[in-house]
Amino acid sequence: MIEDFKKEQILEAAKNWFREVIAPNHKQNTAKCSSPKKFKINPFLVKYLARFLTGKTDAISIAKALVLPRVLGTSITTSFGENAQKFLSEIRSSIGGSTTSGIDIEFIDQLDGKKKYCQLKLGPTTINKDDVETINQHFASIKRLAQKNHLSLEINQMIVGVLYGERCDLSANYKNIEKKHHYPVYAGKEFWERLTGSDQFYNDLSTAISEIALEFDSSHLLDETITKLSQSEEIKNIAD
Repeated sequence: MIEDFKKEQILEAAKNWFREVIAPNHKQNTAKCSSPKKFKINPFLVKYLARFLTGKTDAISIAKALVLPRVLGTSITTSFGENAQKFLSEIRSSIGGSTTSGIDIEFIDQLDGKKKYCQLKLGPTTINKDDVETINQHFASIKRLAQKNHLSLEINQMIVGVLYGERCDLSANYKNIEKKHHYPVYAGKEFWERLTGSDQFYNDLSTAISEIALEFDSSHLLDETITKLSQSEEIKNIAD
C-alpha cells in the first residue's frame, strides 16, 4: 500500500486543480452566458424547452432553458476535458513521475504485487484511434529496452490507467488496446485500488473534489446571468 502522505498528496492535487483551474473557468464561462450571442438559438425548440422546464414561455424561462444546460453540462464538461493535462501532471507529481520514456508513472500494483508501467488517461472516452497506436508504440519501446537489458517483463506490467469511469463505459478504442494489443486497461475504482491499495480511495477522491463546491457558491452568479440574458432584446422578442 502506498504511503498515506502520498494519498493525501493526490487528494490535495485534485482539490487544487478544481480550485485553481476548473471552478474559476466554470464561473467565467457562466458569466459569458449572459449574452445571447453565446447560443445558437432554435426558435422552434427554445419556447418548448422553456415551457417544459418551468411551465412558462416568458423571458426568464427561456433564459433558464438556454443557460442551465450549458452551465451544468456542456461548459463544465468541456473545461474538465480541456484542462485534463494539468490534472494528469498533478497526479504524476504527487506519485512521482516515471523515468521511462512514454510512461507517466511506475508503481507496485497493490493487488498483484507486480511493478506496473502506466500511461494515465482522464476518462473512458478520451482517446482516439491514433492514441491507441501511440500507446502501443510506447509499450513496444519498453519491451525492446527490457529485452536489450535482459530484464523480465510481462505484458500485463504495461497498463493504461483511466482516472474515472467504469469498465463498462470504456470506448472501443480502449477495448482495442486490450483485444488487439493485449495491454490491460484499468478504469476508475479498479485503477485507484491497484495504485493505492484502498478500495475506498476512488470514493475519497470524488468526495475531495466535491468539497470544493463549498468554496464556490455561485448561485448568485447563475441568477444574475439568467436575469441579464432574459433582459436582452433577442430573448424578449422570442418570449410571449
